[in-house]
Amino acid sequence: MPSRLRSTWHALLTAHPARLVAIAFGFVILLGTLLLSLPIAAEDRSATGLIPALFTSTSAVCVTGLAVVDTGTHWSTFGEGVILALIQVGGFGIMTLASLLALLVSGKLRLRMQLTAQAETKSLGLGDVRRVLLGVAGTTLIVELSVAALLALRFRFGYDHAVGQSAYSGFFHAVSAFNNAGFGLHFDSLTGYSSDPWVMLPIAAAVIFGGLGFPVLLEVLRHRHRRRTTGRRKWSLHTRLTLLVTVLLLAAGSVLTCALEWTNGDTLGPMHTGEKLLNGFFHSVMTRTAGFNAIDVGALQPATLLVTCVLMFIGGGSAGTAGGIKVTTFAVLGVAILAEVRGEPAAQTMGRRIAPAVLRQALTVALLGVGLVIAATIVLLTLTDEPFEAVLFETVSAFGTVGLSTGITADIPAFGQVVLILLMFIGRLGPVTLVSALALRERTRRYELPEERPVIG
Repeated sequence: MPSRLRSTWHALLTAHPARLVAIAFGFVILLGTLLLSLPIAAEDRSATGLIPALFTSTSAVCVTGLAVVDTGTHWSTFGEGVILALIQVGGFGIMTLASLLALLVSGKLRLRMQLTAQAETKSLGLGDVRRVLLGVAGTTLIVELSVAALLALRFRFGYDHAVGQSAYSGFFHAVSAFNNAGFGLHFDSLTGYSSDPWVMLPIAAAVIFGGLGFPVLLEVLRHRHRRRTTGRRKWSLHTRLTLLVTVLLLAAGSVLTCALEWTNGDTLGPMHTGEKLLNGFFHSVMTRTAGFNAIDVGALQPATLLVTCVLMFIGGGSAGTAGGIKVTTFAVLGVAILAEVRGEPAAQTMGRRIAPAVLRQALTVALLGVGLVIAATIVLLTLTDEPFEAVLFETVSAFGTVGLSTGITADIPAFGQVVLILLMFIGRLGPVTLVSALALRERTRRYELPEERPVIG
């Protein structure tokens, strides 16, 4: 009987790689909660309560950045180190990290490990998994160390911080930025550096690189060599859509933020033109699910909050450190709508036809996301007296694993914080991945029913 029970559990855990990813994320969150609950993790050496520790651990592993306690003052150096490790593990991907460790130790990947890594990295072929894992590790290391060096130099010579403090602060913010986490060591995030492009732009660059997604970064780097040798560059549809929509959303977010906040005395109003443009761009970048803020989010105009919610819900690129429904999902839905308006039989873009299965997946992800945000918003509205726009902003930020907040996170009751914890967890894994992980078995339909068209609209 025990062997049969073990076989049953083994089958449940390994029947679908996505299920193992969800379980691994949950395990790391619980481990982080335990470590953050220790007295040594707090600055005053007192044990942190279960909900604050769980909330912080989930926010770190899910690379969100929402916090119920101030990171720089509540947590000790040990606690900050735990948070940094959780951010790195969450951004890199639990299964990606496990696969890479197995590769380094044994020099080869088992089929099960390859399938698990494929579920996390969205690699298209098993033969590409080793290249993807090494590419992910190399890209992460290069970007984080480069940005950390730039920030450390600026903190040292621009603000006269001690060498150790500059190096630590630079590395912490670089890791948090590349992993789109948004955790910072200052109680006001980056508002103290709102006029300093030498701090703002490296962090923005790290956020953009991390938010594009590893497949896009690796493909761009791979085809750069091909272009030098053949004079041609041919990117996949996924890469072209991701880059194009990312640029368009960054531009739209920058323009709208500047236009709506230009005269707001509590945000961009007191700044000169260059600072306004810098902070408008920075805020747009942070909606890629990073979570840092250089202006007071709570003082934004209602229209700006709505624009920010839309951008946070869309998020960044697939298989990267960003959350949201992803820019490719948004692009595919846009292409489908355009095709339907034109009366075309299939959705086509950039010389390619979008498969019907991809359209269904995009619609499923978007509608599940909308449903989760609405449900969580309703629950929080019944628990708090906060205004609707602030609660909606909080739920979208949690689902998109963004971390931006109007300042109400710590004031939400414990049960409401648990709702946000679940929303962050679902948002990091993705609705479709979570549903697949919870499904006990896959069903294959071996027949087709007669077709009928219900009335739409």
